[in-house]
Amino acid sequence: MYAIVGYLRVKPQMSASALRLIRCHRRLSTGGTSVNNRPLPWKDLRKIAKVTGAVVFGGCVFITYEVFSLKRAITVDTSAILQEKHKSYIYLTHAMNREQESLASDLKTFQGLTNKTRKELHKAARKFLEISSRVLLRPLDEHLSHLDADPHEYALWVLLKKTCSADQAVRQQAMQDLAQSHHWQDYQYQTAAQVIDQRTTVGLARIPNVDLRFFLPPPVLPHKDDDISIEDSLRQLLASLPQSEVDKCVQYFTSMALRESSQSLASQRGGLWCFGGNGLPYAQSLTSTPSEKVETFCLQALVQHSKVPSHCDHIVANGGLQLLQRVYQLRRDSPKIQRNIVRIIGNLALNDSLHTAIVQSGWVSALAEMIQSPHIMQASHAARALANLDRDAVSEKYQDGVYILHPQCRTNQPIKADILFVHGLLGAAFKTWRQKDCDTTSEVKAAGIQEDYTECWPKSWLAADCPNLRILSVEYDTHLSDWNAKCPVENQRKSLAYRSQELLRKLKDAGVGDRPVVWVAHSMGGLLVKKMLLDASKDPDLDALIKNTKGIMFYSVPHHGTFMAEYSVNVRYLLFPSIEVRELCKDSPALRDLHENFLNIAKEREYKILSFAESLPTNVGPMLKILVVPSQSAELGIGDLIQVNVDHLSICKPENKDSMIYKQSLQFIQDALGGQRMKYEGFN
Repeated sequence: MYAIVGYLRVKPQMSASALRLIRCHRRLSTGGTSVNNRPLPWKDLRKIAKVTGAVVFGGCVFITYEVFSLKRAITVDTSAILQEKHKSYIYLTHAMNREQESLASDLKTFQGLTNKTRKELHKAARKFLEISSRVLLRPLDEHLSHLDADPHEYALWVLLKKTCSADQAVRQQAMQDLAQSHHWQDYQYQTAAQVIDQRTTVGLARIPNVDLRFFLPPPVLPHKDDDISIEDSLRQLLASLPQSEVDKCVQYFTSMALRESSQSLASQRGGLWCFGGNGLPYAQSLTSTPSEKVETFCLQALVQHSKVPSHCDHIVANGGLQLLQRVYQLRRDSPKIQRNIVRIIGNLALNDSLHTAIVQSGWVSALAEMIQSPHIMQASHAARALANLDRDAVSEKYQDGVYILHPQCRTNQPIKADILFVHGLLGAAFKTWRQKDCDTTSEVKAAGIQEDYTECWPKSWLAADCPNLRILSVEYDTHLSDWNAKCPVENQRKSLAYRSQELLRKLKDAGVGDRPVVWVAHSMGGLLVKKMLLDASKDPDLDALIKNTKGIMFYSVPHHGTFMAEYSVNVRYLLFPSIEVRELCKDSPALRDLHENFLNIAKEREYKILSFAESLPTNVGPMLKILVVPSQSAELGIGDLIQVNVDHLSICKPENKDSMIYKQSLQFIQDALGGQRMKYEGFN
């Protein structure tokens, strides 16, 4: 069974709509459908078009056709429909599976409908059009009870009309009312899904727990040659992209993806191919799926290309949105691949000119589903992409690596301050801030009792305690050793100076600095925060960021260097030090200058400072335990220093909400913003 949806733009007079209906039938019968590239006459399809719903909306009539084909798979050539300046189009919404095919042979009812039955259907459709026209063309406050229609129908139509209001407050309230009206019938959701415009679709997707029936499913993808694999399709897309405007590392890894086959990658056991910060292990054993690994490799390359605006146009023009949709559906069992794909969509959404293409290719329904995921990483990637699409309610743009932990959906609560989390070496935007991994006893496991666990305490705990904060987490590429970096010129991208300028640009786009800011940093992330504030103090365009910074919280930050960096240098044959690690050497001149210059700014601006110091050694490999950041290095020289009986990795991972680390962190954030209490209530 195939359902075909047609959108027909006509004037709200019945004669015009009837004429358009006839013209649509003619299009379908004279070239709108084909099988194997041969014209397929209407009568040969052995089907009947059933008008199931129509709504007159702002001068447009939307008619849904469900076309049943019992024996043949049909494709739809939309060129005939698109000739009149895109006034209408038709696409397949879903194809029947095998069970539906077996049932289709019994649907003889649809084959034997008489002309009389067809006339009755058209008569019902005309009546529906008349009622909807009379409702939507009248003032919204007019009493409509005298009309012969269900009150719920009026409510739906009125809300749909309000979503197109020129008044932003009116249309956003209409979206909220739509999302909160849980008494709609299934056909009403389908009506709304076909009627709502692009702005409303994106807005609804960003309302918490919205009913997913508001969103049309992705259009059926064009038939694909079985001889061309997903892996080959991704390579073809990569090969079509220009190599200009990307750094040499992107060019390097793109050429690697184009050159290497899944078989050659599978033969390389062990090893670490690294593209970005987290490292990408390939083919550690022949039992893994080589094609999926190559797909991930290609997607990582596409992520980098999608950061270049001109390359985004090429990706869309060469069918990238449809190909990514195909991979997304095929790899539903691979969260990592799905995150990479949504990361690309989020980058594409930074370009306003591509929003229509993204929406029409069905990505809003996929993002609306993913943002409701219980997995924080999945939801956060979708939240970023939807925020970049939502130009009606969001003025900021979230560049690659800047993630919204809270609020991820639209909210009526005003945002009063920003909390910004910055991870350290080998960290990430989410895993660095997870709850501490605690061992449970066998008795507890046997009883099935397990303490609630959060993948990201800023999102789960801090957002609940301070709902009027915007909580952001940044991610940047780090390497503990050059052993992981195969790109010949990767080292030039690793210095604190490079990272500082890169993140400052991204944070400015995200509006960081427009309101009070509290920084939270772990390990080398603290040095990066100091460098960013120092750089911002020299840039007049970033003066607001300096003025609005209210406090900084450091978790085991090596202000004076770390013995671990010296260890790395001394055994360079085992662990080749990267620029990042070399910058952490104890009493290095660069580190000393950064420390002294930052102290001057912090004292002048009277920043509130809180530092935590570890007191337990950390396992570094199987043979070494080391106190990564001793308390004398974690001591900034101003603010309070709290020693905690944990190691370097656990210093930023509270055991639970009642732990000392979390309570002290929460209290510090509230105190740092306390100077704004008269203006920003709610931090008590």
